[in-house]
Amino acid sequence: MTQLRITFLGTGGSIPTATRSLPSIAVRRGGELLLFDCGEGTQRQMILSRIGFKPKTYIFLSHLHLDHISGLPGIIHTLCLLDRQEPLHVFGPPGTMRYVRHILEMAGHEPPFPIRVHEVGEGLIYRGKDYGVYAAPADHNVPCLAYAIIEDERPGKFYPEKARRLGVPEGPLWRLLQHGQSITLPSGRVVHPWEVCGPRRPGRKVVYSSDTRPTDSVIELAENADVLIHDATFDEDLLERAVEDGHSTAMQAAKVARLAGVRRLYLTHISARYRDASSLLRNARRIFPNTWVAEDLMTVEVPYPDASP
Repeated sequence: MTQLRITFLGTGGSIPTATRSLPSIAVRRGGELLLFDCGEGTQRQMILSRIGFKPKTYIFLSHLHLDHISGLPGIIHTLCLLDRQEPLHVFGPPGTMRYVRHILEMAGHEPPFPIRVHEVGEGLIYRGKDYGVYAAPADHNVPCLAYAIIEDERPGKFYPEKARRLGVPEGPLWRLLQHGQSITLPSGRVVHPWEVCGPRRPGRKVVYSSDTRPTDSVIELAENADVLIHDATFDEDLLERAVEDGHSTAMQAAKVARLAGVRRLYLTHISARYRDASSLLRNARRIFPNTWVAEDLMTVEVPYPDASP
C-alpha cells in the first residue's frame, strides 16, 4: 500500500514568527513529492523535516501573493546546485508563467533541468498513475485555487478461500482477479472478479485551501475528504477583518469541515498575532471536534478509510 504523509512546512499567515514559517504543505505519496505553496524559507523547512529534494516534484501555488511564492527561487537555486536533471512541474493560476520567467531572468542562467509551468483553472489539473489533483476556486482578494489529491478506487478485498473453491490456483491469476480481470481456467470455466472479491474500496482524499473566505466551491471540493487543511487566519472576534481580507476564522473553517463531511480538519495560515492558538482550536472544536491546529514540521499519516483503528 502506498504511504501518504503530510508535513506542514509553514503554517503562518502573511508574516513569519519564531515558531511559524510562511505557508507550505508537503505531501509525500510513494516516491513523489507534492508541494502546496512555497513561502519564504520552504527549502530550509524541507531540510529540517528531512523530506529531501530528490523525489519527483510537483509544486502547486494557490495564488501569487508573496507569502505563498517567495520560497520558489530558493528551491530552484538549490535544485540547480544539486544538478537535478528531472523536470520540475509548477502549477498555479494565470500569472505563474510570468513569475517563473522573472525568476530565471533575474538568476541569469537556465537551470540544468526543465521547469514546466502549467497555468490552471477548475477541474482535473494533473493525472498521476493512480490519483488525480483537482482544483477549485477559493474566495480570496485575488484569483486563488484550492487543491485536492484524490486517489483512485482500490480493488476489493480478495478472498483466497473462494478462489480455491472455484479451482483457481494460487499465483498470477489471483492478482488478475483482484485487479478486476476475469480469467478462464483450463477447464474452460470463466471466473469473474465479483465471485472472489469484495466491492471496490475508496482511495484517500486530501484537500488544501489556503487564503479563502468560506465558499461553496471549497465545500464541494472537500466533500468526504480524509483530511481538510483550511485557512483559519483569525479568531471569531476578528470576523469582519477576515471578510475584508479574504480569510476565514477558525469557526468558519470548522463549519466548512462539518458541511463537507470530512474526517479531520487542520487549521493553518495562523496570524502572527496568535502566539497561542488554543482559542482558535477551542472555538473550532465547538463546531467540529476532530480539529487540530497545524504546527510547523508536524507530520500526519493518512490511513486508508477502511484501515483498522
